[in-house]
Amino acid sequence: MIRRSHEFRIAVLGAVALSVFLMLLGRLWYVQVARGSEYTSRIRSTSQVSVRLPAVRGEILDRNGMHFARNRASNTLELYLPDIVREYRNRFGDVPMRNYRTTVGGMMADKSEPDIVKIVNEAVIPRLSELGLARDYNADSLRNHFRNETEVPFTYAEDLDYESMARFAEHGVELAGVNLTVRPVRRYVYGALGSHFLGYVGVPDKIDKEDAAAFNYYQPDTEGKAQLELAMDADLRGSPGARIMQRNAKGRIEGEARREDPKQGNSIVLTIDARIQHIAEQALRAVGRGAAVVVDPNNGDVLAMASVPSFDPNSFIPSISASDWKSLTADATDPLLNRATSAYAPGSTYKIATALAGLRTGVFDKSFNCSGGVQYGKHFMKCTGTHGSLGLTSAIRVSCNSYFFQYGNKSGIAEIDAVGEMLGLGQKSGLPLSGEYSGILPGPEWLAKRTTRERWSGGQTANTSIGQGFVLATPLQMAMVAATVANWGTSYFPRIVDKVLAPDGSVIRQEPVKVRANLLENGFTLDQIGIVRSGMWDVVNRGGGTGGNARIKNYDVAGKTGTAQFWRRGTPDNHTWFIAFAPYEKPRYAVCVMVNGGASGGGVAAPIAAKILAETFKIEEGEEYKVAELEPAKGSFSFVSSVDFGRSVPAALADAPPGEPAGGEADQTAGASAAAPTVRPAADAEGTVQQKKPNLFQRLFGGGKKKEKKETPQRQGR
Repeated sequence: MIRRSHEFRIAVLGAVALSVFLMLLGRLWYVQVARGSEYTSRIRSTSQVSVRLPAVRGEILDRNGMHFARNRASNTLELYLPDIVREYRNRFGDVPMRNYRTTVGGMMADKSEPDIVKIVNEAVIPRLSELGLARDYNADSLRNHFRNETEVPFTYAEDLDYESMARFAEHGVELAGVNLTVRPVRRYVYGALGSHFLGYVGVPDKIDKEDAAAFNYYQPDTEGKAQLELAMDADLRGSPGARIMQRNAKGRIEGEARREDPKQGNSIVLTIDARIQHIAEQALRAVGRGAAVVVDPNNGDVLAMASVPSFDPNSFIPSISASDWKSLTADATDPLLNRATSAYAPGSTYKIATALAGLRTGVFDKSFNCSGGVQYGKHFMKCTGTHGSLGLTSAIRVSCNSYFFQYGNKSGIAEIDAVGEMLGLGQKSGLPLSGEYSGILPGPEWLAKRTTRERWSGGQTANTSIGQGFVLATPLQMAMVAATVANWGTSYFPRIVDKVLAPDGSVIRQEPVKVRANLLENGFTLDQIGIVRSGMWDVVNRGGGTGGNARIKNYDVAGKTGTAQFWRRGTPDNHTWFIAFAPYEKPRYAVCVMVNGGASGGGVAAPIAAKILAETFKIEEGEEYKVAELEPAKGSFSFVSSVDFGRSVPAALADAPPGEPAGGEADQTAGASAAAPTVRPAADAEGTVQQKKPNLFQRLFGGGKKKEKKETPQRQGR
């Protein structure tokens, strides 16, 4: 009985043990087989790191498909700072800490944080130095990045060359948190060409925290900071991608699990012709400061918009050094200023707007006498000579101030301003550009808002009539005035963006041609406009005309000169102008050239306009023109007496030396200053890398420092 009892107990225990074993076996099957893939994915997901890949920016092209802005690949060494701190703790146990003071809730407080500079210098830099990948960096920038942007990898070095890439790939850094990636960065193909309307890009001022939360590490898209890059940013930005990287058991990233490539943004096709832009910028370099605008008078398309001095937007990519930014902003000639959309006293070119104003009131068929000036109250307003009795056409040709003093007052300031509004004066053009100035159309109401101590007078109307006093206009606006006369009365809004293209080349949006006003629908006749056109033809082609230097072979040019006297610190710094259109019968181009610091519009601005037109007509005739990369144009305050490109100027209908009357002093008002870019701070003492001395093998076989000298300088920091 006892034996049977023991056997029964053993059998029960065996059954229990077998049951437990079968249960464990079943559980193992359930975990490893039935739900094996699920648990494997869970383990994998906890050991994966997701990195947001910035979108690829769309391209900017000229009207013929030539690239102004596209993208290039930048080999970038990034530091994932939380991973570096974690690895340091795993290897050494304690993490060095540092104290700092900061503001918390409006009160100063003491806080502590891992000493990221010490950690990087001890754990990362030595290995990078061994591979020749170490670069100087800014320690304060690294600390601020670690404190405020832990989700964003710190950009340690950019634009690594092929040799550096090869060393990294061959040896591997073998450090957690150190990764090599390829980023698309902006490239402005022709350097400084078109810099003032293209603008530049940089790192966004604010990071989308909601978007960043979806990734372990967040690489933000670059954003437009100025001009077209800023205004068209929504179109140019693409869609970001993602990079999923696998960690090993030690927490180090050992490879890429999968990737979702970023998508390119839309491309922008401009109305600009890169060849004419190049011609204009080259011609404008004959002076130290100025602007030139070329438009199609038949639709308002901006074909060229040049400004000197200039800058290279590539220096802003991916960030501009603090020293370079200081150099640009400290330059008194202001290379960042787009003079084409900044406002200046237009001088006698404004007489074209005044001339148009008198057409509707019937003043144009009256003659006025010039005896050397006109008395207004206590002020005698002088002319440059004694011209006798003149009609409108002759007054335009010789640019008689006395005539336009009387003509303007007879027309009335209200009529001058009304016509000015039709022409787009005193208002922004609507182009997607930063810092454009509206100019000023002065009058009684405008003056009343400005001051209560002064009332509008006939003298002020006279001064406005010749483009002096309070009136201000931009070179772009005056180019559109010339275009309106050229096409017999249609005032267009200027266009610089033609269309937006999808990455596959399909048209997403076509920007329409817009008419601001039609003079023929507002009380003007073709015959009246023809009188102004004839006067502008006489300016260039008849003896005594002030724009004789604008004559070119085989093409009739019509134009108007202007000189507004201006002083800079007691030194003459005139604003000299020339507006024109050609060919006279069927105009295809309207031009405005403005030069700061010139002697006269006829001697300085007119030859530049003629050079632009002559070279452009050569392209029409089939001559090949090669667009080359341009270095930034240097600014200068040197006074320009005249400009001579060594070309042959056809004779006038009668011999008379071209001259240019000057008016009174006028103030300059420029457009808004440029937006602050992403500035890269210079390396400091803590971030300066002590390079290892080459060993005997390196000295004998070309390694070490000798090899490093062949590498191009790298951008450091963020």
